[in-house]
Amino acid sequence: MDRAKTPRLEGSIGSDFLQLDVREAPPGGLADWLAGQLRAAVADGRLPVGGRLPASRVLAAELRVSRGVVTEAYQRLIDDGHAAGRGRAGTVVVAAPVLPPDPTPARTPAKVITPMPGVEVFDAVRATPARIDLTPGVPDLTAFPRAAWLRAERAVFDELEPAHFGYGDPRGAPAMRLAVSHWLARSRGIRVDPGEIIMVAGVAQALTLVGEVLRQHGLSEIAVEDPSSLGARQHLHHCGLATPPVPVDENGLRVDAVGSPAVLLTPAHQFPMGVVLGGERRRDLMRWVAEGGILVEDDYDAEHRYDRAPVPAVRSMVPEVCYTGSVSKLLAPALRVGWLLAPPRFFDDLVAAKRFADLGNPVLAQLVLARLMETGELERQLRVVRARHRRRRDAMIRAVASSLPSAKVHGAAAGLHLTITFGFEVDDVAVAAAALAEGVKVQPLSWHRQLPGPPGLVLGYAARTATEIAEGVELLGRLVR
Repeated sequence: MDRAKTPRLEGSIGSDFLQLDVREAPPGGLADWLAGQLRAAVADGRLPVGGRLPASRVLAAELRVSRGVVTEAYQRLIDDGHAAGRGRAGTVVVAAPVLPPDPTPARTPAKVITPMPGVEVFDAVRATPARIDLTPGVPDLTAFPRAAWLRAERAVFDELEPAHFGYGDPRGAPAMRLAVSHWLARSRGIRVDPGEIIMVAGVAQALTLVGEVLRQHGLSEIAVEDPSSLGARQHLHHCGLATPPVPVDENGLRVDAVGSPAVLLTPAHQFPMGVVLGGERRRDLMRWVAEGGILVEDDYDAEHRYDRAPVPAVRSMVPEVCYTGSVSKLLAPALRVGWLLAPPRFFDDLVAAKRFADLGNPVLAQLVLARLMETGELERQLRVVRARHRRRRDAMIRAVASSLPSAKVHGAAAGLHLTITFGFEVDDVAVAAAALAEGVKVQPLSWHRQLPGPPGLVLGYAARTATEIAEGVELLGRLVR
């Protein structure tokens, strides 16, 4: 067969890149050999977690073996939890195997950076149906205030001027920026002029805009907490920025370990460990900013607190901070509404970046949300979901105590998720993949680490009932045992 004419799916990887030579296979063991070669390719990064395996017919043609050999090898990866079938989307890698240590002595580097899963991993997991979704960061979407939203929308339409249907200020609708300034003053202690606020399509876009502008100002990296959000790191990498890790302990970010000119952190409720940046660390951080450091504060779920007093935003004490937040954890991620505050030296460049990104957020949703904020409906919604989330948080703590008694729980005082860690060796990526195969979605803590650390799972509780939470955690207990 002429390999040059062999069709290949876009994005697939062929045997030449995988360095597969079927002549190395033992007689009668082609499928076993191929499965082992594919596991090795995942482990060393040639096939990243979230990446797609080559189409079976293409790989069979390139290796000159029967298609049955390839499909059997793929099935073995699916059976052991390292891949998942996606129908027409093909077979996607969902976990990396743990290979035995190399017996050859080698010098240990000062920092071992864990390979980051591929950018497709979240899309692949979201596209997989599940009975019980314990994904972190998802609020109770059934609690969306539909009636209040419709009332606000009708009121907005009654007052809407024709000019509102045209192009507006790329910073956002003036009424929205005014409402956000009032909301931040009430809920986060931040005093900001509405003219200093940029409306964005969620924190994800805020990070992308900040990343672009930092690159324009000559920066090549921004430090991040470790562990920290895999999704945030992916957005920053897309902007061409490296993300060197900074350790987090029980008092939050180790400010003394920051060696970069900029840092991204989640001080009110550190993701994913849930610790609060301590008072002394905050003072260290304020001195670091005063000396020229660039701080990006992601205040991603600070409104959701249960067992502790409100923690002020760093931006409330230090105006020279890039601050971002959204309503994704309060109402729904699908609204794609967030805000970005920036110090004067970056403000004009960020407005320009937003203008060229999309000319501004959709105005109608901004006006409706502004009305909810100004009429007190958003506070009422927060009180409703906070009580519900607290009950579900308590249900998850009980379930973990019952089904995973040896696990340590982190971050229970606030937020929409718990993180659990294990005091023994367990492949948390393999556990998450096996759970997904049985209809339960969770995230492995290893996804969010760059430095070595205890294995664990990140478990969202806000979107599930107490019964579903107990069932999902019981499954995790069985898998870990």
